[in-house]
Amino acid sequence: MSKDKEKSRQEQPDDGHEDNCCKSPEAENSGASKAYYCPMCEGVEADEPGDCPKCGMALERNPEAGGGAEVWTCPMHPEVREEAPGECPKCGMELEPESPQAAQESEEYHFMAKRFWVALAFALPVFLLAMGDMIPGLQIREWLPQTWNRWAQFLLTTPIVFWCGAFAFQRCWKSFLNRSPNMWTLIGLGTGAAYGFSIAALLFGDAFPETFKQDGLVPVYFESAAVILTLILLGQMLEARARGRTGEALRKLMDQSAKKARRIKDDGSEEEVSIEAVEVDDILRVKPGEKVPVDGRVTEGSSRIDESMITGEPDPVEKSEDDTVTGGTINKTGAFKMKAEKVGEDTMLSQIVDMVAKAQRSRAPIQGLADRVAAYFVPSVVVVAILSFIAWAIWGPAPSFTYALVNSVAVLIVACPCALGLATPISIMVGVGRGASDGVLIRDAEALEVLEKVDTLVVDKTGTLTEGAPRVTDRVPAEDFDEDKLLRLAASLENESEHPLGAAIVKAAEDAEIELQEVKDFDSTTGSGIVGKIEGKPVRIGKPDFLREQEVSGLDALNERAEALEGEGKTVVFVAFDGKLIGLIAVADPIKESTGPAIKGLRKLGLKIVMLTGDNEGTAKAVAKELGIDDFTAGIDPEGKQKAVEQLRDKGARVAMAGDGINDAPALAAADVGIAMGSGTDVAIESAGITLVKGDLRAIEKAIRLSRATLRNIRQNLFFAFFYNTLGVPIAAGILYPFFGLLLSPMIAAAAMSMSSVSVISNALRLRKQKI
Repeated sequence: MSKDKEKSRQEQPDDGHEDNCCKSPEAENSGASKAYYCPMCEGVEADEPGDCPKCGMALERNPEAGGGAEVWTCPMHPEVREEAPGECPKCGMELEPESPQAAQESEEYHFMAKRFWVALAFALPVFLLAMGDMIPGLQIREWLPQTWNRWAQFLLTTPIVFWCGAFAFQRCWKSFLNRSPNMWTLIGLGTGAAYGFSIAALLFGDAFPETFKQDGLVPVYFESAAVILTLILLGQMLEARARGRTGEALRKLMDQSAKKARRIKDDGSEEEVSIEAVEVDDILRVKPGEKVPVDGRVTEGSSRIDESMITGEPDPVEKSEDDTVTGGTINKTGAFKMKAEKVGEDTMLSQIVDMVAKAQRSRAPIQGLADRVAAYFVPSVVVVAILSFIAWAIWGPAPSFTYALVNSVAVLIVACPCALGLATPISIMVGVGRGASDGVLIRDAEALEVLEKVDTLVVDKTGTLTEGAPRVTDRVPAEDFDEDKLLRLAASLENESEHPLGAAIVKAAEDAEIELQEVKDFDSTTGSGIVGKIEGKPVRIGKPDFLREQEVSGLDALNERAEALEGEGKTVVFVAFDGKLIGLIAVADPIKESTGPAIKGLRKLGLKIVMLTGDNEGTAKAVAKELGIDDFTAGIDPEGKQKAVEQLRDKGARVAMAGDGINDAPALAAADVGIAMGSGTDVAIESAGITLVKGDLRAIEKAIRLSRATLRNIRQNLFFAFFYNTLGVPIAAGILYPFFGLLLSPMIAAAAMSMSSVSVISNALRLRKQKI
């Protein structure tokens, strides 16, 4: 997991609500994630719901934050948080339960929806009062005097401004206090100008010059303020609903966890306990149809387990005694007993949720482009609006001031950069969630972006291309030496090692019921061999060069046989006892069934495949030939793998490294992006930017397709946002009026602005159905 970022407190204005405690990366390390965060502004977090002090966007619930006791909150007043159900002390609305699974819909959506429907009820009559004379058959002036009409518009618009749309002006004010101009700056200025001018025209109309008047009255724009705020509310409501759907994959993962477990007591009886009460080493019973409570190992019985929620693969997996099982997976057939090994936050499901939550909140480098543009965009729009006002006031047709006000307001409204800010984070959230549902865990957005550009894939052999569970195929004793003794000495020494080849030799001895002997002075040289003493005499196992350095004699006697075995794709280890070669043991690690199709798929994506392995030349060559791998290097140690990756990068290649062992960790860290097999070691997983839960090469193909689809989606969003603003601002300023007599109404501008954000989110949501 990524390191905790340092956070600093940012002051927020007193707006009548409880202050949020927002953090940014530059301050003290809090040691824990806050309950809420801003998906658009890096490092902004808070303990309480509210608005981002930088961009004004509503903070989102952080699934990564700790759970704790249930909290009840008001959908309309999210700052209200109670420990028990009841009514909101501010508005009387029924409180709702808050949980990590609750989407933003339970907070921001209900807040916006309530205000939208109230605003709509008031805005419709305002619109009819203002525009009724343009509707055939509806001659409002004939039955309602203009003075009464204008006061009616004022009375109906005021609740919209001061209650329904008050949040917009609060966010606008915060943007000034925090010196962080954003979309709410433009919305507040635009609607505030329309409403404020209308109040002045209504109350002090006689003080205005005649050039400001039409039919003896100064025009009012209450309908613009009312309709614009109503459309803003509609856009925010739809956006909140859509954003709630972006975390669907993560919420589904959360829902997978079991709530209860059957614990077997010391007397053999069973008790049902909550999942929080399960401890490491507890023995649990899992019946057909139940979820596996926690991570552990089968101790008795067998079954078929549906692991699709973490691997994305639909076919159930056979599990029997000593096999590992994962919490949240579903037991399909037989009952079994299991020993709990990881509980609580240590389970794979919890780790996946944690990794996905952090990745969804991370920022891709491409976001920097949108940030740089946004930093200059809002001030530039304000300047354009001012210039537009001046130009229309001086050179516009009569009443010139009216045209100046309408067009400057339209510029402010149409240019709101919400879509630009959402373009990257919304796609990242959906893409990371989609990857998690298919067993591709992405550490951060940067890894996802870098993976898209990869052109070279470096892979380890053992455990990556092969099963990683080798078995002994041949035992070749030296002349006048016993085959069983060869296996006993080799297995006794290998029993002290953690290498998978050693485990295969030990298993072969167990299967042959050969008793192992005591080993003393054991030592291991990574990538070369191992030594130790049995019966007071040295035993050495490893590569020929290693044994030559140890001055072992008789190595040439079995060279020809060793080469023949290696030509068959087998790994051969040389065994020496008391300074003499006593034989060879050949071990084969079967190639995974999925490896061949995966290599073909990766090559179709344009990737060059390079295999780096510590195995011998003959075995590596046989595997490379069978799989059609472009290039390989055999007999390489961990440092050599790291150097090979660095050399490829120095030549201009964009390198992804896939591995699963401790010996792969340096190379994983050296690559542009590391890909760890989920079946591998924790060290390898910690060194990688992407983890494949199932440890299957086909998932690399999925990961690359996902990265390309996500980055393509981000570029589409950025194009929509840039194109929209590039086109909308000059039209709103009136550039088409001299040629076609066309002007953009502020109300139309507001509708277009809201829909632009919704279109960006809708485009991002397509990633959920993207075929990868």
